[in-house]
Amino acid sequence: MPTLKSLLKNLGPGLLFASMAIGTSHLVLSTKAGAQYGLIMVIPIILANLFKYPFFEFGVRYTNVTERTLIEGYLKRGKGYLWFYALITLITTFTILAALYTVTAGLFINLFKVTHTPISHIALGLFVFISLILIIGRYKLMEVSLKFIVSVLFIALLITTGLVLLKGNVTEIADFKPPSVFNDAGILFLISLMGWMPTTVEASSWVSLWSIEKWKSEKQKPALKDSLTEFNTGYIITSLLAIFFLIIGWATLYGTRTELSGNAVTFADQVVQLFTTHIGPWAYIFIAISAFATMFSTCMTAHDAITRVSLDVLDLLIPKVKITGNKMFFAVGIVLLALINFIVVFAFSANMGQLVGLATFVSFIVAPIVGYMNLKNVMGDEVPLKYRPHIWLQSLTYAGILFLTLFSLYYFWIMVF
Repeated sequence: MPTLKSLLKNLGPGLLFASMAIGTSHLVLSTKAGAQYGLIMVIPIILANLFKYPFFEFGVRYTNVTERTLIEGYLKRGKGYLWFYALITLITTFTILAALYTVTAGLFINLFKVTHTPISHIALGLFVFISLILIIGRYKLMEVSLKFIVSVLFIALLITTGLVLLKGNVTEIADFKPPSVFNDAGILFLISLMGWMPTTVEASSWVSLWSIEKWKSEKQKPALKDSLTEFNTGYIITSLLAIFFLIIGWATLYGTRTELSGNAVTFADQVVQLFTTHIGPWAYIFIAISAFATMFSTCMTAHDAITRVSLDVLDLLIPKVKITGNKMFFAVGIVLLALINFIVVFAFSANMGQLVGLATFVSFIVAPIVGYMNLKNVMGDEVPLKYRPHIWLQSLTYAGILFLTLFSLYYFWIMVF
C-alpha cells in the first residue's frame, strides 16, 4: 500500500481533477437536484460517479504505463479516433469554459455587490487574471494554489453541510407534491446532471496530460499504484462533495417550490441566500467566498486543460510543427481560448442555462463512445498484460457504456415520440 508520504508527494493530477470537477456539476446541478427533486437524486449521482470511474481511471493507468497521453493512444488506435476526439474538443472549446466563467462572474458580482457592472465585463477580468496566472506560473503554480483552495473548500463544505443538517429541513408548503423525474423536464435534467457528474468524460485526457506535466516538473514518475491511489483520493473527494451539495439543496429548498434561476447573477444570489437564510446572516461571507473559490478553481483547471488538449491534438494532426511543450504556443493557446469564450459569454449574456444545457448534452451523448475509446487504449498491445485493468474493472466499463447508451436512447425516444 502507498504510504501517506508518497500520496502527498504525488498529489497533483487527482487533486486537479477534483478541483475541476467541483464546479458546475456540483455547485449548480447537485444543489439544484436536491432543491427540486430531493434525496432521490443521490441515486443518479452515485450511478454516474460509479459507471464513469473506469473511463477516468484508464487515463491515469494508460499514461503511467506507456508514458503517452490518452490522445496519443487514440491516434495509435486509428486517425478516426483522433478526429472524433478533435471534434469533441472543438465543441468543448465553445461551451464548457464559457459556462464556467459565466457562473463564476455571477458569483463575483454577488460577493462584491458590483451589480452595475455587466457580467461580460466581470468575465473578461477573470479571463485576463486566470490567463496571466496560467501563462506565468504554468502547471506548478496552479497545483500549489489548488492544493490550498481544495483543502479549504472541502473543510468549509463539510462544516456547512453539518450546520445545515443541524438546523433541520425547511418546512414544506402545504400542498407540495414532489415533481416527477421521469417526464420531459426530469429526463432533460438527468441528462445534464449525469452528463457532467462528476465531470465530462472527455476530461479523462486532461488527467493524462497533467500527469505527464507533473513528471516533467519533478523529473520522476511514480509507481502505478501510487498514481492510482492519488487519483482515487481526488475522485472520492469529488463524489463526496457532490453529495454535500445535494444535501444542502435538499435541506434548504426542497418542498418550497423555489426554482433556481438560469441567470448567472440571480442564481449566485439564490445559492448564497439559501445558505444564509437557513444558517444565519453571519455565514454570508464564509459561504460566498467558498462558492466563488469552487468556481474559480474550476475555471483555472479547465482553461489550462482545454488549452493543453487542443495543442496536443493539433500536434498529432500536424506532426511537422512541434506545438506541445512550446511555451509560446501554450501562451497563445491560453489567450485564444479566453478570447473565443469571452465572445460566447458576451453573446449569451447572463443566460448560463443555455450554455450549461448544450455542454452537458454533448458530454452525455459522447460519454459511452469516449469510454470505449479509453478501454481500447488500456487493452492495447502497448500495455503489458499485468498492467491492464482487472476483469471487474472491465465489466464495470461495459456496464457504464451500456447504462449511458441506453439512457441516451431513452432520451432520444422521449424527444421523438
